[in-house]
Amino acid sequence: MRIGYKLAAEAFGPAELVAQAAAAERAGFDFVEISDHYHPWLNTQGHSPFAFTVLGAIAERTEKLGLATGVTCPTVRYHPAVVAQAAATTAVLSEGRFTLGLGAGERLNEHVVGDRPTTFPQSIGERHRRLREAIEIMQMLWKGGYRSYHGRYFEVADARVFDLPEGPIPLAVAAGGAQAAKLAAESGGGLFATESKESLVRHYLAAGGEGPRYAEVPVAWAPDADEAAQAALDGSRFMVLGWKVMSELPNPAHFEAASAWLGTDDIRAELPCGPDPEPYLRTARAYADAGFDHLVLMNAGPDPEGFLGFYRRELDGPLRALVPGPS
Repeated sequence: MRIGYKLAAEAFGPAELVAQAAAAERAGFDFVEISDHYHPWLNTQGHSPFAFTVLGAIAERTEKLGLATGVTCPTVRYHPAVVAQAAATTAVLSEGRFTLGLGAGERLNEHVVGDRPTTFPQSIGERHRRLREAIEIMQMLWKGGYRSYHGRYFEVADARVFDLPEGPIPLAVAAGGAQAAKLAAESGGGLFATESKESLVRHYLAAGGEGPRYAEVPVAWAPDADEAAQAALDGSRFMVLGWKVMSELPNPAHFEAASAWLGTDDIRAELPCGPDPEPYLRTARAYADAGFDHLVLMNAGPDPEGFLGFYRRELDGPLRALVPGPS
């Protein structure tokens, strides 16, 4: 089992994220994953730096730590040729430690480019078709040389990414259902999920998927369980809304309004809170049993430094001992 730490780019500024990544390496984490947003989920979070710049700084500050985006949408706010270049540069700077996590996106971040042919589409099917085409373009450009592409959604005209890493750039594709899980397998990359759904792993494997299977595991650490639940309510309550809501609302104000009815009891029902390691292990075990082999801990508590110490003392060994279940 490989264990990662989620860098919440919506809740911390770029310098703090770099410092957290370096601390995560010292605490024993295998990799960090950073969200790639234009906006935070809630105005109270107050941040959203450019993910690839932060990753470049982390690459310089760390030695062995794996790096990943969780996840980048390469179809609206970015053209896939630009993501291909950004990913290649990050892979070079990190000496091959980078994994490009990809997804179909959220309106929260993609609508910012306005009304044009690549405006964030209403149809989930179209989002996935765009993502498939974007992956084809990026993999084409990573082969080197001047390349052109004429597709249904994107064009590339005589483009070349000059600075390429020595080896291939690993991909991980986010999935909430069978269609995206199949795309993850067919792209030749790993699977990325935010739910402990065994069916996602099953669909991925059935389609020929052979890569790593990432899952984000939400937690909230603090010395006091009430303090942890309140911090998660204040800064991360959007998670309770579910992905169908999270992918559609356009601005932090909408997420604040949609989640205003939630209380700490709702938070406690969704994620472990406080200093007892057993609920954390029980939650992580559900993801392992579903077949995931890369667990990313997302701490919604108020003290990142305290959480890293808690991880080192209480969670590192037991989490690594988990065995991914057959799917």
